[in-house]
Amino acid sequence: MSNDIVRRQSNCYSAGPCSSSLVNVSKYGGFVQDDSVPTRGSMRQKMVAGATQVLARRGLHATAFSEVLALTGASRGSIYHHFPGGKAELIEAVLDRHASDIDDGLRALHGLPVDQVVSGALDVWRARLVRDDCESGCPVAAVTIAADTSRAVEDCRGAFRQWQDTLASALRAAGCSPRRASDSATLLVAAVQGALILARAEGQPAPFDTVAGLLRAQTAEWVT
Repeated sequence: MSNDIVRRQSNCYSAGPCSSSLVNVSKYGGFVQDDSVPTRGSMRQKMVAGATQVLARRGLHATAFSEVLALTGASRGSIYHHFPGGKAELIEAVLDRHASDIDDGLRALHGLPVDQVVSGALDVWRARLVRDDCESGCPVAAVTIAADTSRAVEDCRGAFRQWQDTLASALRAAGCSPRRASDSATLLVAAVQGALILARAEGQPAPFDTVAGLLRAQTAEWVT
């Protein structure tokens, strides 16, 4: 990850009580994103952060308030106070938070050359993968697979489209044609989601890194 990208993303992640910072994880090398349950901020923010971790590791149906309460130290009364709509409202908040966090990282890439946009985008997702020792997947993907309400599916669709739109905008600004930018943004998001699943199954980032290397090798063609 270039110093320019680290600086942009670090500034982006440091905004807000529940946002991320960059920490060094020597096991896999480089800086990774730290968006664990915050020690400061509102209890609602802590519960959303905790639920994000549980959902990414255990999936939609296995995500329970009891585990979120144990992880965050929240009282059972916090459920009814902050999420009167129950689990559905909590999951909606998780999707909104995760979509925004990823999108913030992608927006920080606007104005960079194509190769740095692609590398930076890959780093945004890889950071979360290695931070969790390849034991967590994408919360949006987890809900997409198991969603049993149209609202949940709509929220997932919105998250994926948000990331694609942000990437397409950055690629257009870097010199890609509108069609190429849109197609490449879709390729990036789709490839990343598959790579995250493979890396989790293998328990190591090697599959993700293989996919990332192939994507980086294509970037020279995207501005022709």
